[in-house]
Amino acid sequence: MYRLNEEQTALVEKARQIAADSIAPNANAVDAESRFPAEAVEALAKGGFLGLTIPTEYGGLGQGLRVAAAVLDEIAQVDASAAMVYLMHISACSCYVAYPASFEKILRDIAAGKHLTTLAWSERGSRSHFWAPVSQAVEEDGQLTLSATKSWVTSAGQADSYIVSTRTPGGTAATDTMLYVVYKDDPGFAISGPWNSLGMRGNGSSPMVLDKTIISADRAICAPSDGFRTMLEVVLPWFALGNSAVSVGLAEAATQATIKHLTGVGMQHLGNKLADFPTLRARLAQMRIETDKIRAHLVAVIDSVENPGPATTLYVLESKASAAEGAILVTDLGMKACGGAAFSKHLTIERNFRDARAASVMAPTTDVLWDFIGRALCGIDLF
Repeated sequence: MYRLNEEQTALVEKARQIAADSIAPNANAVDAESRFPAEAVEALAKGGFLGLTIPTEYGGLGQGLRVAAAVLDEIAQVDASAAMVYLMHISACSCYVAYPASFEKILRDIAAGKHLTTLAWSERGSRSHFWAPVSQAVEEDGQLTLSATKSWVTSAGQADSYIVSTRTPGGTAATDTMLYVVYKDDPGFAISGPWNSLGMRGNGSSPMVLDKTIISADRAICAPSDGFRTMLEVVLPWFALGNSAVSVGLAEAATQATIKHLTGVGMQHLGNKLADFPTLRARLAQMRIETDKIRAHLVAVIDSVENPGPATTLYVLESKASAAEGAILVTDLGMKACGGAAFSKHLTIERNFRDARAASVMAPTTDVLWDFIGRALCGIDLF
């Protein structure tokens, strides 16, 4: 469905092979032990995929949303935690790409597979309203002091750099914000708790604290007071559509596992396969249709982003909500179709079922997106 050219198809095939050889073998352990998927990151780095979206002039592969979505889809089919780590890396890369003159070294290090990055936006005080940090930078003599408690930061303590949001020094409006680069070895940077979750157990999404972290003004990732626009116009399309691709990959994984189970086992005393039962085939058919629907919707939104129109922003919001809820439906159907074999963790469907639920509560949550979409349709301002 992604309609890739020959070069793009080769890249996705390479990502599929990396996923099969280096990511899938560790996926169950990553989930069971709630550990960071270091093997996945290393394999993606060696394959050049940390620089997938970095321009070729900086040593990257120069690919856009379409290929990134297809690659995330493939990774999520074997390990959604690794896919989420990769998604947050790509989302943060969009900031560096938007301001290449200021961050050439980081761009080249990312392209060389030497630098993992991520976003650090959500705060307890504003919860799923990630665009409205309550922390505020203090500026004095060209230096900035950052004090913030970030709720959940994917790859916390593992990433080399963090795109941190905070209210502009002296700003009063919730949307008067800035984005800054913070490095993992900056003084005052600390991980403030463990990550122990229902699903996505390996993405290392721990809370993070900046305790009077002092950085220079040239760490700004955007123009003065331009953080809000940068978050919504530069980063959100990458994050929302990438998140949709992860949900699609989870739905595909559950569908394929269900096909394998229904056609591979049966009732010995009856001499048939589970696929001979119409009710189970019907559940599988629903899974296939819903997975195809959310993937087709994602690709349609990518088309719109590549050729923007008046409804493009609305479509971007729709995509994450559609894919998140679609993956929940598909994985639920897989659990029902495969019964005890799924419930007892003999299949990957149980992990897919848990992982799929992350997207609906990940900012912007499905409830927030539904409200935004409803507001847009009714002509009400979103903010």
